[in-house]
Amino acid sequence: MDMQDALQTYVDESRELLEEMENALLALESSADTNTAEHLNSVFRAAHTIKGSAGLFGLEDVVRFTHELETGLDDLREGTVTLTGDIISVLLHCNDHLRTLIDEVADGMQRASASAEQRSQSLLEKLRQVHPGLQDQAGAVERTSEPSSSKSTADSTSTDNPLDAYLRSHFDSETELQQTPLKSTVQNVTRETWHISLRFGEDTFRDGMDPLSFLRYLAGLGQIVGICLVEKRLPTPDSFNPESCYFGFELCFKADVSRDQIESVFEFVREGSDIHILAPDQPLASFHELLDTLQEPDDYLLDLWVRCQSLSFDQAESLQKGATLDAGTTPPLTDREAPGAMADSAKGEAVVKAEGKSIRVDAARLDELVNLIGELVTSGAGVSLLARESGDNAIAESMGNLTELIEEVRDAALQLRMVQIGNTFNRYRRVVRDLSGELGKNIQLEISGAETELDKTVVEKIGDPLMHLIRNAIDHGIESSAERVAKGKPEGGVLKLNAFHDSGSIVIEVSDDGRGLNPEKIRKKSLEKQLISEDQVLSEEELFQLIFEPGFSTADAVTDLSGRGVGMDVVRRNVVDIGGRINISSVLDQGTTIRITLPLTLAIIDGFLVSVGNDFFVMPLESVLECVELNLNKSENGRDQNYMNLRGEVLPFLRLRDVFQVPGQPESRENIVVVRSGAKKAGLVVDQLHGEFQTVIKPLGPIFMNLEGLSGSTIMGNGNVALIIDLANLIRRFANKEPAEAS
Repeated sequence: MDMQDALQTYVDESRELLEEMENALLALESSADTNTAEHLNSVFRAAHTIKGSAGLFGLEDVVRFTHELETGLDDLREGTVTLTGDIISVLLHCNDHLRTLIDEVADGMQRASASAEQRSQSLLEKLRQVHPGLQDQAGAVERTSEPSSSKSTADSTSTDNPLDAYLRSHFDSETELQQTPLKSTVQNVTRETWHISLRFGEDTFRDGMDPLSFLRYLAGLGQIVGICLVEKRLPTPDSFNPESCYFGFELCFKADVSRDQIESVFEFVREGSDIHILAPDQPLASFHELLDTLQEPDDYLLDLWVRCQSLSFDQAESLQKGATLDAGTTPPLTDREAPGAMADSAKGEAVVKAEGKSIRVDAARLDELVNLIGELVTSGAGVSLLARESGDNAIAESMGNLTELIEEVRDAALQLRMVQIGNTFNRYRRVVRDLSGELGKNIQLEISGAETELDKTVVEKIGDPLMHLIRNAIDHGIESSAERVAKGKPEGGVLKLNAFHDSGSIVIEVSDDGRGLNPEKIRKKSLEKQLISEDQVLSEEELFQLIFEPGFSTADAVTDLSGRGVGMDVVRRNVVDIGGRINISSVLDQGTTIRITLPLTLAIIDGFLVSVGNDFFVMPLESVLECVELNLNKSENGRDQNYMNLRGEVLPFLRLRDVFQVPGQPESRENIVVVRSGAKKAGLVVDQLHGEFQTVIKPLGPIFMNLEGLSGSTIMGNGNVALIIDLANLIRRFANKEPAEAS
């Protein structure tokens, strides 16, 4: 993997971890959540992972800041410091700052900016003020980063590689050659450390990797007790290539981790490198096997192992003499059985299995896949049409099978782009917390339908509109605690986010139990702005829609959050741009619900194809209930009436020929397509029924964007263009006209 790609992966994963970290901190603040230990562990793991990976890329500013943050979190986990609201607030600000540091990394900055560095110091000082246990550790990170003087004796310096002291000064200031060999027998090896043999591949430098960065990452998981450089692969000066990596390391590592965790450190260089890991308390025979595997001089390797403190002198001498274990010796322990590893074994296996079931894919690749499948659907429709016209049953049958496969591929591709709305909803927990605190209000956010799935493109475009609606509800909708108590309401307000599927669409509701909308106040403000005339009669729903007009606001005062009349018009425009619509229901002093209806996907849908004259139309198949023949004798006044008796039920209908002004005379035999939008049912009168049709949605051009009743277009297999009907818009128009016509 290219180093830049690896860094981008780190940035993406760090942002995800920071979201998890923020959600866990908010959960800790909630008095209703009792999983304190679990959430603290989640916050600690996120910070630890970000710090360790930052060391891999040499991001020292991230490492320094996260190290002290991690120390404070560890004290909270162990219970030596009591968790308070002040600590959580500072930790949330630290989370925000980490996001800033990661954003700077994403922008190509290896070192933090001056303002970010100043912010780091300020936040750490605040953390020390609310976390007394960190007072004694101030500046510890800076001290550990300074090289310490070597404590090695004259004997050790005489045998060490000159670069070993440099390595020790960076990874363990107390590492030195043992003066007194450990006294132990071959059959009773009692080590408490891991031994790791590393031989980096020759292409490591060319791949953009820094071997020392992997050691820094490893040091973040525990303690490097001893380390020695392996330089036996160095070529002669004539054949030396400065772009090639020729060295490796032998090191002794102490940590309470599993083998999987250690192996993950070297994941980016695993291919092409030679990596061997020996678990603690593994019998001496494993070192003997390693001697045979590495194929390097035994004396040389044994000397390195003693100097890095993985073996004692006696153990090395035993191996040199070729001593072997008794036949009854216990076989080598695996890392699952090693001390300190058993607690992580089940978790480690679960993580590996989970990682094996998922893969990170660039969103642009998914978009390209869906676009190509859209073209495949269009081409398939053309071939299917030719197959039917050919009259060859065998070809038609084969084409039918191919069409089914294309549908399955299409559905699978679209499923790849589906994401749960819950991830978007959770981002607003912090918004509600901060804004309600800023305004001195007590507001709880309730989320339901978080598992509802929709296209990732829709999710990306709905984020800003939801933010505007939430900020508006907090600022203007929900009253202050004193005002609520005076009205006989609970002191705390409730803001609800809900999502569910309905007739091939997704519905997102933003509800509050606040003041509600005042129709009279809206009408008065509309008259002042000349949005309506004095004699104009509007329904309550039509009045509510006026709040989406540019510059409209009923706020008595402008605040930092809202009140300038900017935002709600943007909300409607953004929703309409992705084929959605907004409805409002509100009761004065009881609350408001804003309902956003969106398409599940912006790419491909199952449609039902009809025609009127020479024009073709498509409607979402999930909204089609049935098709019946229009019998004029069944309509009360023939062609002049717009409803019919459908099995004892009054069914209103629209003639598409009249709605879209299609020229020509209707056919003698017309059909009605019975459709449903939400709780409303209606019929659409058409000339011909052509059946199911896979529809690749194409947006309408700018000239046609404001046409009511249409949401897009599609290209049919024969090259003709079919228009996609916006059923909800048509039915709403019909419902608004019906009372006037009836009067």
